[in-house]
Amino acid sequence: MDLNAIGIQTNFGALDWCIVVVYLLAIVGIDVYIKRYISNVTDFIVAGRGLKTFLAVATMIGTELGLVTVMYSAQKGFTGGFAAFHIALAAAIVTLVVGLTGFIVVPLRRMQIMTIPEFYEKRFGRGVRILGGIILAFSGILNMGMFLKAGSIFVMGITGMTGDIHLKMIMTVLLGMVLLYTTLGGMVSVVILDYIQFVVLSFSLLAASLLSIRHLGWHNIIESVSQLKGEAGFNPFHSEGFGVSYVVWMFFLGLVSCAVWQTAVIRACSAKDTRTVKRIYTWASIGFLIRFLLPYFFGICAFVYISQHESLRSIFIPQEGPADAQVTLMAMPVFLSQILPAGFIGIVSAGMLAAFMSTHDSYLLCWSSVLTQDVVAPWFRRGLSSKTRLLLVRIFIPCIGVFILVWGLWYPLGQDLWDYMAISGAIYFTGAIALLVFGLYWKRASKVGAYLALICGFGSILGLRPVQAVLGMDVSSAIVGLTVIALAIVLMVAGSLVFPDRGSFSENKE
Repeated sequence: MDLNAIGIQTNFGALDWCIVVVYLLAIVGIDVYIKRYISNVTDFIVAGRGLKTFLAVATMIGTELGLVTVMYSAQKGFTGGFAAFHIALAAAIVTLVVGLTGFIVVPLRRMQIMTIPEFYEKRFGRGVRILGGIILAFSGILNMGMFLKAGSIFVMGITGMTGDIHLKMIMTVLLGMVLLYTTLGGMVSVVILDYIQFVVLSFSLLAASLLSIRHLGWHNIIESVSQLKGEAGFNPFHSEGFGVSYVVWMFFLGLVSCAVWQTAVIRACSAKDTRTVKRIYTWASIGFLIRFLLPYFFGICAFVYISQHESLRSIFIPQEGPADAQVTLMAMPVFLSQILPAGFIGIVSAGMLAAFMSTHDSYLLCWSSVLTQDVVAPWFRRGLSSKTRLLLVRIFIPCIGVFILVWGLWYPLGQDLWDYMAISGAIYFTGAIALLVFGLYWKRASKVGAYLALICGFGSILGLRPVQAVLGMDVSSAIVGLTVIALAIVLMVAGSLVFPDRGSFSENKE
């Protein structure tokens, strides 16, 4: 998309470039300094299990409030209007319930595990751990496959860069910076840098929201969404909008994002004690609400702004049907590039890019740790030394980085980024929900049931649009995801009853 060709000039200038470069160099410098405090694999992966409440809350929200979160949430706001707010509400409610009850996360912390597949071995055996680790890593790496592309689209939209060559260059440079400080610092740097990102980005997003309201006017925003989207722009249950099945699906995703997804659970495993775990999730529920609401609002404002500019409207809101998913992803940064003043747009962009790296380092660390701890290490009955494990983690990180670079350039998105992430993650979590819930709270859950539930998760691939195009299907990702979850639970229960294990399980088993 050539922004200059449609008469748009970005406010991003030389001053903003200086702000971005200096900020990112400072972040990398801090990471190099932190490297001296990494002595073993426990420090690298779970920060020595010493996180206290507010630092853990900040790092959890900092990880989840990455640039990719802002991008996919803004896209949902652009395509769904105010009705998209139900996703934020679902995430907040479920996270609060987990915080008050300790559901799933407290037993996992009590067992002092570092990864979820480690629980699989303690509960169901080594084979389940290896299979679960493979599925978790595959799903997780596939899930983050579009992160790099989304971040690069933001840079193109905010700076006015155009063309495939710029996209490839930006993706490569951003990946290089992420790999540098993730490989050096590990979880300690993730925690400290997430805190910095959390503070900078929180203030930037709030200020940008106020400027958006000032530029467009609150009444104009409400009126425009009402005229262009109708009731579907406000009511998530409307048949022409999200629909009932999608809302139910979002509540499951709320549980997954805080209590089942490895990058969130690793924060619980890094907490000082189980009481801290509960406090982390209770306070984080507010952050989970806000981290969705503000980007949704940006997407809504972008929709209103673009609808009032004919040259942009013909591209982002064409009359012949919905625009391509990659096009709607760029709507929010294009909007911000027009309303934010020089200087401040550099601060916002620096915060966004730093948050982009923050999310990537957490995810790269998470999936490389899973591959090391749960796929490779279990094959060695005598175990691997901490030094060897640390080396493997640092080898896997760049390998995963190369994959997401290639995948981001090759894969045709075909659907909103949030829906892609939900369904690619479902390959893991549809089975993991069954293993965690029944494994922790039902003594009769068996190894066979666990295998069946894990394998069932691969059915979630049918929710990806390119796969549906090949098979001639047209089923919403929400229906696919809910169906696979139900089937995984049935298989878990049936497999456990028909093929029971000998003995019983105690959550205190070490």
